[in-house]
Amino acid sequence: MGDQVDFDINDTLKQYLSDPATIATPEADGALQDCESDPESLTISLVNGVLNPIVDSIAENPEALTRSSTFDSLQFLLKSASLLPTLSLSKIFDLIISGLSSEADAVHNDLEPEEQGASRHQKQLLEMYAFLLQWSISVVEVKAAEKPSGAPVKVRGGKGVKTKGTAKDGSWDSSAQLQTALDTMCKVLKLKLGKIFVTTSERDTFVGLFTRPVYLILESERRIKSTALRMHAFKVLCIAVKHHGHAFGAQTSIIQNLSYFEHLAEPMAELLHILSEQYDYPQLMDEVLRDLSIKEFNNNDTRGPKSVSAFIIKLSELAPRLVIKQMTLLVKQLDSEAYTLRCAVIEVCGNLIVDLSKQEERNENSKTQINGFFDILEERFLDTNPYCRCRNIQVYMKLCDLEQKFPKRRQAAAELAARSLEDKSSNVRRNAIKLLGKLVSTHPFSVMHGGQLSYKEWDERLQAVEEQLNALKPPADSPGLGEKHLQAEATVDSALLDEATTMGSPAKAPAPMTEEQQAAALKKAQEDAATSELMTRLQLTRKYYTEAIRFIEVLHAGTPVVCQLLSSKNKSEVIEAMDFFVVIDAYKIEAARTGIRRMLRLIWTKGNSDEGKGVQTHLIDCYRSLFFSAPDSFSENDAANYVARNMISLTFGATPAELTSLEQLLNTMVKADHVSELVVTKLWQVYGVQKQEISKNQRRGAIIVLGMLATADPEIVVKEMGTMLRIGLGPLGRSDLALAKYTCLALRRMNPTKRQGKEAAAEAPKLPNDHAILTKLTVMVEVISDSKEWFGVAEQAIGAIYALSKHPDTLCSEILRRKTKYVFQPRNVPSSSEPMEGVEGENQLPSPPPEEPERTQKASLALSQLLFVVGHIAIKQIVHLELCELDFKRRKAEKEKTKAANASPVKSGAVDQDELDLIGGTTEDDFTEAMTHIRERELLYGENSLLSNFGPMVAEICSNNTAYQDEDLQAAATLCMAKLMCVSSEYCEKNLPLLITILERSQNAVTRSNVVIALGDMAVCFNHLIDENTDFLYRRLNDNDASVKRTCLMTLTFLILAGQVKVKGQLGEMAKCLEDSDKRIADLSRMFFTELATKDNAVYNHFIDMFSLLSAEKGLEEDALKRIIKFLSSFIEKDKHAKQLADKLAARLARCESERQWNDVAYALSLLQHKNEEIQKTVSAGFRLVEAAA
Repeated sequence: MGDQVDFDINDTLKQYLSDPATIATPEADGALQDCESDPESLTISLVNGVLNPIVDSIAENPEALTRSSTFDSLQFLLKSASLLPTLSLSKIFDLIISGLSSEADAVHNDLEPEEQGASRHQKQLLEMYAFLLQWSISVVEVKAAEKPSGAPVKVRGGKGVKTKGTAKDGSWDSSAQLQTALDTMCKVLKLKLGKIFVTTSERDTFVGLFTRPVYLILESERRIKSTALRMHAFKVLCIAVKHHGHAFGAQTSIIQNLSYFEHLAEPMAELLHILSEQYDYPQLMDEVLRDLSIKEFNNNDTRGPKSVSAFIIKLSELAPRLVIKQMTLLVKQLDSEAYTLRCAVIEVCGNLIVDLSKQEERNENSKTQINGFFDILEERFLDTNPYCRCRNIQVYMKLCDLEQKFPKRRQAAAELAARSLEDKSSNVRRNAIKLLGKLVSTHPFSVMHGGQLSYKEWDERLQAVEEQLNALKPPADSPGLGEKHLQAEATVDSALLDEATTMGSPAKAPAPMTEEQQAAALKKAQEDAATSELMTRLQLTRKYYTEAIRFIEVLHAGTPVVCQLLSSKNKSEVIEAMDFFVVIDAYKIEAARTGIRRMLRLIWTKGNSDEGKGVQTHLIDCYRSLFFSAPDSFSENDAANYVARNMISLTFGATPAELTSLEQLLNTMVKADHVSELVVTKLWQVYGVQKQEISKNQRRGAIIVLGMLATADPEIVVKEMGTMLRIGLGPLGRSDLALAKYTCLALRRMNPTKRQGKEAAAEAPKLPNDHAILTKLTVMVEVISDSKEWFGVAEQAIGAIYALSKHPDTLCSEILRRKTKYVFQPRNVPSSSEPMEGVEGENQLPSPPPEEPERTQKASLALSQLLFVVGHIAIKQIVHLELCELDFKRRKAEKEKTKAANASPVKSGAVDQDELDLIGGTTEDDFTEAMTHIRERELLYGENSLLSNFGPMVAEICSNNTAYQDEDLQAAATLCMAKLMCVSSEYCEKNLPLLITILERSQNAVTRSNVVIALGDMAVCFNHLIDENTDFLYRRLNDNDASVKRTCLMTLTFLILAGQVKVKGQLGEMAKCLEDSDKRIADLSRMFFTELATKDNAVYNHFIDMFSLLSAEKGLEEDALKRIIKFLSSFIEKDKHAKQLADKLAARLARCESERQWNDVAYALSLLQHKNEEIQKTVSAGFRLVEAAA
């Protein structure tokens, strides 16, 4: 035929791959050729007019494609595909697929009889169809990729014609046609292509026409998500690899795909798995893994390693047996710079261990392999990258769930995880905590005694087994049982030997045993065998116990570190640490209690962020699960008993800080309605029981908890006032002063004091002085006791009086009169008794003990107690005055508001409500002045003031420590004087030198701490007096006693951060504390500077002063100084500040007198980002100068 196409696949393919638009189509339909210059005229009707005859002719005979006009027209349409409507494109696609399918059937039929081979014509026809199919698939993929960008426009198309157009042009889903195309490819590839394509290059070219579009389809992330389409594509590739020599091409393509397309990592692994499993062709996987094991990646390339990592991991999950063969090569990637590849090898090791452990038949080889992989994982705990270390730990967590426990490896993992708790990466630490928790929850020691891991119990079991073993072993001087057994065996062997060699001499045969001897020998042999078996069993048991104890010891060693991590800035790490303690507590590990108590402080986590609230909420959830949620099987009454007991137990052995945190926790829980009324009732029952003896700690715990609950709901204590009067303020309270103290504290909660005293007065009415509660509180203050607990009771009782009484000053005056009379009357000192004239209410005074000798012993203690009461009443009185002032201001503001609302003046009716207005006028300033006058002139110097008698007395006691030698008396007098100094500036100024002398010279650490706190309070009250004497405070930072040093640091931290004292170059003393041997002091100092750095350039402003003081400090080692300077310089963030400091420090280089000084300055300069070349030159020149001098 004259119009036969002259088609050469190699030329056409070369042209197509270069640029499809350059392919000439001279024989295309004329109507199409006319559109070449005017693409707009390529309408659907015109295209259909050309296509329909072609469709008919090919449907009749696939060979119709060989006509030049048909082939060129189809090529022209594919060139113009971007302009074609999707309907026409779909039609072309269908036409090519069906044509190829028909031709494949025809070729199959021709090849069926064992003929020589297919004709050249059939070969050409297959190539033409395959070429057009490749082209049409690439066009379809381009169209599919464009579609999303047009989608929003199409969605907006409302109705009518637009909607139709959208359906016609935009909503064509080619997936079904692609599947048909891939099926047809499989059909063609199943032909005996060797008969059609004689040479390998011809076959490869033809197969490439199918594989190329398949890889193109796989490049689309959307396509690969369709399982059906993915499986069809894999099928084509698998047949091509297995039967048509496409292995090398596939290998190259897979590695390229992994380098450029992240989404293909797992699908490529799936492809290789299918190829090896279903097509029995594992060679390709081996080759790909070999290639990847030696592949090196560019430092800037993150996508390649990430994709390869995902591929290897997926492959190890799907085909671990095949991956294990290449592990010797893959392990080389552990030396790779790319951490993702190292992560992949780590995870592959884990997957292979999982697979090997599940194999039914175990051999030495698999054990060796498992050990090898575990060795790699243990090494990787020290990988340089934190992500690798995290992945390693996560792999171990997965291995913990295996049925096979690998006890030795678990022990190593526990030790390594405990070490990783101190990793510098918070992510690694968090995962290490999780791993330890997982190791505990999946531990292998639950076979014999349940799952608990109490060290004490396991140690007792080990001791018992040791005793049993020792009992079975014979004494040292007699041969052991084991030796006897061996001797018996040796005897048997030689007897047999003799018998065999001396058969001819019966005379030498041993005499036969009697029946009794035989029975005895048999019995002895049985006993020996039983003993040997028992010993073996006991030895195994001992080994089991020893391993359990080693594991528990690791947990005990790691617990203090997890406790520290509860203070981490990373909130997810904190939450993991909390969960860890909950888990180990469930397994009865003793160390858990420390962490659970330490967790309490997290209730103070700032809740203004989601993370902060998350920590608080998680803490409450943990405590509820641990203590406040009874098992479901309990009845309501039993559950309340359980919760009440747990609440009380939390107070046992708790520090004041822990009790404060517990109070906040319980307060939060009451507000969230997590504490039932029945639990509160049970707590009152424990507190109020009198018929039977109960533990003092339990009764105390009950009232402590009730007092805490009352901070959120005062009604809890208001309802049970009678019980408290009967128990805590009754005979039981007198015999147990700690109980009395906590009862007073709970009573104070009846009227919770708020810092803004606006609502306090309105919330609960104050009590008259003759109320039973106040009477009992007064009696408690006057209880005669030698116990140190008395001071705590007196403090809380006076506090409760000031919180509850309407006129606490009157009541406290009475207490002071009676207390003073009790202390001084027996001594018959008239001058001291003068102020006591006209004492009333002596009938309320408890009679002093009759024993006269005891009274003389208690004289100093009684005076100490009196001075304590004086000091505490003085402090409470000034607080009371401040509250009166606040109350006055509140009432005045309310009155003015009412006036404004009513627009008419309030007359005599308001007199009762605002009687305080009568004091010195009605303005706030007048009232404030009146209060200041009372505080300054009346309390300590007024004619009628009781306290005026004590001011000179305590000063006398403090200044004459030789006359008043009792240490407790001196401590009480100093404390009393310090409190009185906070009342009046005149008294403060007069006695300040004495107080500072005591601070400098007192041998008592508690006294020094008290004076430091007092000076802090005075700095707030009378700043002008203390500001000149802050050096004495800073000096205490070098105190020999750590508690004084810590108190001083806390006081100064508060004063400086609150702006109460001016810093005059003494911050260097605070900086020295960064290197203190006491970790708490170092942490406090670190916290101080971190907070100070948030103030306006504070660290920058004082940097030079601090540096001067530190570098002049002879006792500070060079390394310690460097650490301090490095920490401080981290707060110099602005370049401008760094340059200015660098200039100031550089000026010192020339003045340095020693190499050490020069080194210090040079080191400080190296930390500052000054970028000043002159300074750098000076540094290097200076160093040479120093060297020469040396």
